[in-house]
Order: sequence, then structure tokens, then C-alpha cells
Amino acid sequence: MSGKKLVMAAVLLAAAQIAFLSWIIAGRAAVLRDGQEVLLKIEPVDPRDFLRGDYVWLNYEIRNVPVDIVSNVPVGTIASDALPIFVRLGRDSDGYWRPRSASFGSPAGTAPTGEIDIRGTVSGWSITPGASFSVNYGIDRYYVPEGEGRAIEADIRERPFGILAAVGSDGTAQIKALMDGETKLYEEPLY
Repeated sequence: MSGKKLVMAAVLLAAAQIAFLSWIIAGRAAVLRDGQEVLLKIEPVDPRDFLRGDYVWLNYEIRNVPVDIVSNVPVGTIASDALPIFVRLGRDSDGYWRPRSASFGSPAGTAPTGEIDIRGTVSGWSITPGASFSVNYGIDRYYVPEGEGRAIEADIRERPFGILAAVGSDGTAQIKALMDGETKLYEEPLY
């Protein structure tokens, strides 16, 4: 291969990588900018990642979904790994959004006004009637400035905290802000 062709191949490869990364960043920014905002109640689990710094591990109230609200659950089976589920959320009188119904595979029709479908995955949980299972929405960590994770964890135990999330039309959620009651502690930039 000649030197000119090698340089051209390297430039094309670099351009493809930059385009791919830009596409990922633009997709996340689109959800943050255009997605419907929902306030989710949280409880912390662990505030430290030795490689990336302080974070708050978020345990959402909406993580545990009762089998009884799922419209298309096969009785007596075990959910396979990474089984997609759409949980329909509605706002309660306290401002937090909570599950109303759920559906495996795809949303159960168009969400009524005032409700939204958030996409998650179920992994290895029994889905027998009367039980509940855990859903992962992909928004379970929020990184905070160095040294502030433990203080936030302590505060969450004393008063209500939440996550303001943006939910895209496909159900994908992104964390928009960490909320201390009505106050935004940290807000995510678009880019």
C-alpha cells in the first residue's frame, strides 16, 4: 500500500470514529434537550468509585415493579437476561412519578396525556403472580464533584432527594439534574 493510500485510510478511519462519537453525544443531548422531564425519588447506595471519583449510586422507587401491573407477562416463567420492559409512569400528588403499568418488549399502546413510558431491562427475576422484579433503567449512577458524595448520601437519609430525568420518545432516560427537594444541586450540560 502506498503512503498516500495509507494516509487516506487513516483519515477516513479517524473521520468515521469522530462521526460515531458525535452521533452518540448528539443522541444523549437530544434526550436531555427534548425529552419529557420526570422526577424520580431516590435512595443512595454507595458514593465512591476509585477510578472515576465521587458518585451517588441511585436506587429508584420505580426499580421494583409488581408483576400484577405487567400487561403481557407469561405466568410461571423466569425473565431472560436483558429482557426489555417499558414501564408507564404517571405523576403523583407529591410530584414524583411512579409506575402505572408495564409491558415486555414494547410499550402497551400510546401513553395517555400525563403519562410516559420509560425503557429498562429485567435480568433473571422470577415473574410469578404476586411477586415483583427489579428493572434497570441505565441511570443508576450520578457523578458529583470530588469530596461531595458522602455529604449528599448523608443528606438523602434526612430529607427527600430526587433525580430529574429526561425521557426520550423511545423510552430512553438520561439524568438531567440531582434534586434536593425543589433545589437543583447539579445539572447536566447538554454537551
